[in-house]
Amino acid sequence: MLLNDKVAIVTGAALGIGASIAEVFAAQGAIVYLLDVDGAGAEAKASAIGASGGKAHAFTSDVSKVETLSPAIADAIGRYGRIDIVVNNAGIYPRRAFLDMTEAEWDQMQDINLKSLYHISQLVLPHMIERRSGKMVNISSVTFFKGMANLVHYVAAKGGMIGFSRALAREMGPHNIHINCVTPGAIKTEGETVHADPAAIADIVSRQCLNRRIMPDEIANVCLFLASHLSDGMTGQTLNVDGGLVLY
Repeated sequence: MLLNDKVAIVTGAALGIGASIAEVFAAQGAIVYLLDVDGAGAEAKASAIGASGGKAHAFTSDVSKVETLSPAIADAIGRYGRIDIVVNNAGIYPRRAFLDMTEAEWDQMQDINLKSLYHISQLVLPHMIERRSGKMVNISSVTFFKGMANLVHYVAAKGGMIGFSRALAREMGPHNIHINCVTPGAIKTEGETVHADPAAIADIVSRQCLNRRIMPDEIANVCLFLASHLSDGMTGQTLNVDGGLVLY
């Protein structure tokens, strides 16, 4: 198995892309920590993974508050002595016209979608540096390449994730720590609200090279590649997974 006995942290893991990443990682032998503000949802997903023969732990964590992340990191280090993989997936996606946007809405977006990377990296990287090994995968968005009206705060945060990943890859490379990004397109998830209009979905699909919806497990499989030894020659990169909506 590609991740046999690796310890992986996945944020936003109760539903959607994060839950699929947790399932795929566990199926490949990882011990997965599912972090989500929806603690009950994370616990339910961890229990389902356990029932399928995988190993998983769930924590209620708000990624914008470092004090809610620390217990999960401490538990992983205490139990297993290491953290091998981090997937920063947690995020929010509210639409708002820029001139109607409040400072509080701007700050909430940056705190959850971008500053959270600072928090978890500060907690995890010292342990990875000590072991001279680690993989971090940051889930950005195809909207960074497209630009989208009514999502200035979201696109700014997701672009910041790419910049964060590139700069941190430069610093962490000498420690054999790999930092990469994935930019999903319009992924079909349980909590889909933004593209719920069938006409809007059909329009997106018609502009993709692959004329179908892209599913969470297809993002999870790319994350598996970036989290495993198969991508040992890569860092500071961004892999676009959107069915060919944007080509770059």
